[in-house]
Amino acid sequence: MTTVTALVVSYNTGRYLKDCLYALASDPAVTATVVVDNGNPEDMTLWLDAFAAGRDSVTLLRPGTNLGFGAAVNLAATEASSDYLLVINPDAVLRRKSVEPLLETHAGLREPAIVGGRIFDTAGVEARGGRRQMLTLSRAILSTLGLSTWSLEKTPPPEEPVRMPVISGAFFLMSKTGFEKVSGFDEHYFLHVEDVDLCRRAWRAGGELFYDPRAGVMHYESTSNVSSKTVARHKANSLSYYFMKFSHGPVERAMLRIILPVVRTAIILTAR
Repeated sequence: MTTVTALVVSYNTGRYLKDCLYALASDPAVTATVVVDNGNPEDMTLWLDAFAAGRDSVTLLRPGTNLGFGAAVNLAATEASSDYLLVINPDAVLRRKSVEPLLETHAGLREPAIVGGRIFDTAGVEARGGRRQMLTLSRAILSTLGLSTWSLEKTPPPEEPVRMPVISGAFFLMSKTGFEKVSGFDEHYFLHVEDVDLCRRAWRAGGELFYDPRAGVMHYESTSNVSSKTVARHKANSLSYYFMKFSHGPVERAMLRIILPVVRTAIILTAR
């Protein structure tokens, strides 16, 4: 039997975390769930205790501080003894029978392989970020200006699994061995861009990345009780780290040291 552990990281997620966990618990293809509580209000903390206590397949971890997304997923992965890891946002609700097509697509790919699925809003409209091109500095700048050429949700959607340079960290499947092969998420990222980094490292390691529209999650937006400015700062810091990490030579790094502070300021100032 193929085993799949869902990894869920929550920080002040709100009531939609319940929808997420109930959907995972009711899906027969999800054999276990590991929840990392990075910090939640008392009522949700009590609810999580009761939810985990009543289900042998659920493991609840409390690191005592907000580790950030990538580090918390890495922690959750160490608790998983399954064949596959299903990373899913705490405010995303798994569409039933979505795990099977992810497994089917993954089975034919070179490791370390990543398969992402369709992410849609409460109206059924494809959300931003589920399928993306490779991140470049020019695309990051255009995205900051509201002229995104990076995310592909406004292009015609595929009907079958297709190769994709970047998928979203909000919903994807990897084998546990594949995740371990790339050493999981880079924990220098606190929030944002860690998924882009993971995709790039998997591709560099010879793996294949696919987007499978047959699998999907309904994603609530802006559920975490964190200010938009704080999120923007994390995003700006992550982008700066990403481009410096993958830069080529001293000339490019010198150029980035001039450009990135401007991009960082623009991201923070335009946050709503």
